[in-house]
Amino acid sequence: MGYVLPWGQMSFWGATVITNLMSAIPFIGNDIVIWLWGGYSIDNATLNRFFVLHFFLPFVLAVLVVLHILFLHKVGSNNPLGIFVSSDFISFSPYYIIKDAYGFLLFIGFFSFFVFFYPDYLGHYDNYIEANPLVTPSHIVPEWYLLPFYAILRSIPNKLLGVIALILAILILAILPFNFTNDIRNTQNCIYSKTLLYLFVGNVAFLGWLGAQPAIYPYNILGALASIFYFLWLITPSFNYTMSKIYLINKYIKEL
Repeated sequence: MGYVLPWGQMSFWGATVITNLMSAIPFIGNDIVIWLWGGYSIDNATLNRFFVLHFFLPFVLAVLVVLHILFLHKVGSNNPLGIFVSSDFISFSPYYIIKDAYGFLLFIGFFSFFVFFYPDYLGHYDNYIEANPLVTPSHIVPEWYLLPFYAILRSIPNKLLGVIALILAILILAILPFNFTNDIRNTQNCIYSKTLLYLFVGNVAFLGWLGAQPAIYPYNILGALASIFYFLWLITPSFNYTMSKIYLINKYIKEL
């Protein structure tokens, strides 16, 4: 939403593309788009609504942070292995304070590097042109952090199925804590599980690169293949578990 506020060419047409995705909903899709726009096209009413939401949603995130802290104190924390040992806890101070402060400083350093030295590196030059509904950019792309999901959206020719895949690609991340069992998390030292994890991270970066490319051959085919791997890795953690068991059995046989 903040990307729309500068009201440049890419902001305008990015908002047009994303809001038009609602039109894929059967029967009521077009009415939802008009309701989002506040009219029959993106105009001043749309900009005002996006500004209000852009201002309001950080307060919603602040409430979620408070709820997270409350549940953390009530239920307790977990660990990467998923093993609960009542007598073996690490105090939050000083270990986690130093650890989180280190990560925070790294992020601020990374963020500041681009803000102060390369503020335009991750942006699009078309966004310096004032929004014009009569001129369409040759290649509409979202911000860099949305490119992997944009690539998934474009990899499916059907509009409705593409929107469903886009939504699922984001929502599926929320089920990971329930999908990955303790046994699977205990295989983090297995070379096969680690390899698949590195492949997944590389695949997400690859999707980001594909999202910035034109929707033509061979980028559309590569996007479809990368999207399939994205969903397979997330919805089939049992594959990681199976490979780890094969690895452990093979290791046991060699020891015998």
